[in-house]
Amino acid sequence: MAFNSRSLILPDTEQDPWDLLSPVRRNKARALCTYLLGDGRLHRDGRGVSAQLCDRLVDAGLPLDRYASIIRILHSTQIAMVQFWEPGAGLSDVAIPYKSAMDDAYRSSPPAFAHEQGTWIDFDPRAVPVEQFDIVSELREAGFTHYICAPVRLANGMEDSFSFATKSAAGFSAEDIALLRATFPAISAYHEILVLERILKEVTRMYVGEEPHKRILSGDVHRGEVTRIESAILFADMRAFTSLTADMSAEDVTALLNDYFDCVVPAIETHGGEVLKFMGDGVLAIFREERGAEDACARALQAARKGLVSVSERNETAKPAFEIGIALHYGNVAYGNIGSGRRLDYTVVGRDVNLASRIATLCGALDAHLLVSDNFRKLLDPRQFRSAGRHEMKGFSQPMPIFAPVGDGR
Repeated sequence: MAFNSRSLILPDTEQDPWDLLSPVRRNKARALCTYLLGDGRLHRDGRGVSAQLCDRLVDAGLPLDRYASIIRILHSTQIAMVQFWEPGAGLSDVAIPYKSAMDDAYRSSPPAFAHEQGTWIDFDPRAVPVEQFDIVSELREAGFTHYICAPVRLANGMEDSFSFATKSAAGFSAEDIALLRATFPAISAYHEILVLERILKEVTRMYVGEEPHKRILSGDVHRGEVTRIESAILFADMRAFTSLTADMSAEDVTALLNDYFDCVVPAIETHGGEVLKFMGDGVLAIFREERGAEDACARALQAARKGLVSVSERNETAKPAFEIGIALHYGNVAYGNIGSGRRLDYTVVGRDVNLASRIATLCGALDAHLLVSDNFRKLLDPRQFRSAGRHEMKGFSQPMPIFAPVGDGR
């Protein structure tokens, strides 16, 4: 006889789950809800609150041996975060990469089925076919006797899930299930607050950078506000980008740019720099003078050299090959809210930013991979650099001395 998947659905009851709880359990359940919507909601450490959730459920008598949540996230390289809890092992997180095999496996998982049915599901792993869900064999081997999965649909349309499993010989009792149902509105409400806050932080960081996203979320959103920072400035762009990509499809151009950014950006971040802007094929980054101007310039120079090495290594194995030019300058960066009405751009402006851009453009004319300003050179050992001449810069009244590293600049 074929297995009836409808038997996986945990039916609702007309009775209020709170009425099914003993006085002791009812008090503990209320305390858990109060915590999640009170102190827990204000706690910035979501992992700590999740651990508290599991500990409090156990304290309320739930024979919980495994908790898991699947949290869909908006991230450049990840699709979801899976959180696990087991007694004695505490909480652990596993990031699911975008377009990974694990993401594909989700489609045949209990959470996917729960969302498809729009209801809670539960089953005894020993009583359902192993082909029903990929997780069944794992649950059986680990000794679990009862598994419950509860779907959550967020206000923004994203779908997450929570699952609870026990190794108790009797499984979860009717009162155990009532405990989960009674507390679940508070669990899902807290979860949504946490997830939406995480999405807000992650998306703003992804599109405007680490420091700007912090400033935006702290209230720096009014047009005309400007914040100045002394820093080493790195500006990189791809040489002959227009001619190189003239006959490419949009998909191929995107892949090429991502290859280029994968060479430059990790080098910047490894050496403590912050990428502020991607402007077509241009990359603008700064290195703050947290330990002095000399240190900031030294880190910027290391990042530039590492980026050039990464481009050279990439070109040995991938086509089309490309070259880049990098400019280094030391000066003042101004963050500013610029725009009109309700449409603003949190961008970087100022004379020194413009100069770095002009020096990067000069790399092509001089057939150089790395050029630095006189301001930058003076903050390091001048013997590391040779003169590349004095040059007119668009927008600047006087020719400026430009320098290149001694040797090949890599």
